[in-house]
Amino acid sequence: MIGRLSGTLVEKQPNHVLVDVGGVGYRVVIPLSTFTALPDLNSPVTLQVHTHLREDQLQLFGFLTAREKQLFEMLITVTGVGPSLALKLLSGKPAEELLGAIRRGEMERLVGIPGIGKKTAERIVVELRDRLAELAPEAPAAAAGAGPGADVASALANLGYDRRAIDDVLARVVRANPGAGFEKLFRTALAQLSTASQTAPHARERG
Repeated sequence: MIGRLSGTLVEKQPNHVLVDVGGVGYRVVIPLSTFTALPDLNSPVTLQVHTHLREDQLQLFGFLTAREKQLFEMLITVTGVGPSLALKLLSGKPAEELLGAIRRGEMERLVGIPGIGKKTAERIVVELRDRLAELAPEAPAAAAGAGPGADVASALANLGYDRRAIDDVLARVVRANPGAGFEKLFRTALAQLSTASQTAPHARERG
């Protein structure tokens, strides 16, 4: 089964992309959260992929982060939630907002997503709330291969900042500045890390 695809982004739509890998085009279904973070056409891209087999049909679902892929795979284990409904959930709310609603049992926030009724929301909370600790740590989408985020993270690490602190700050900066280039992301993240280090004097001693 395909677990990851790295190639050239040759087509992108809000619900799917086409990735050229060695001359073969792979059509991958995506949530809106992935679409909004994709690089420009004809740029390299890496997607975390879930391969879904059903009878004689094979379908690929792609995500820019392992965290989103894991959340998708958890959602489709819930009774009555298939891949299409799981994508609606991930498209309806940012992953962290969705996770927060499940953790806190805020079913009314889930019901606000098209296609999600009260019973489905209840099952999602009941079946997943205790399993969310299994998810990978949050990471900026750009680290999966889109945009300058990976270069920014590397530059900040070279300055001696803790990698976990970098990931936390950069995730917020990337979300707040969609489409921003290396310089803006770097300066904004650096300012936030610098402020944090001043309030926690030992935060940079590991470097």
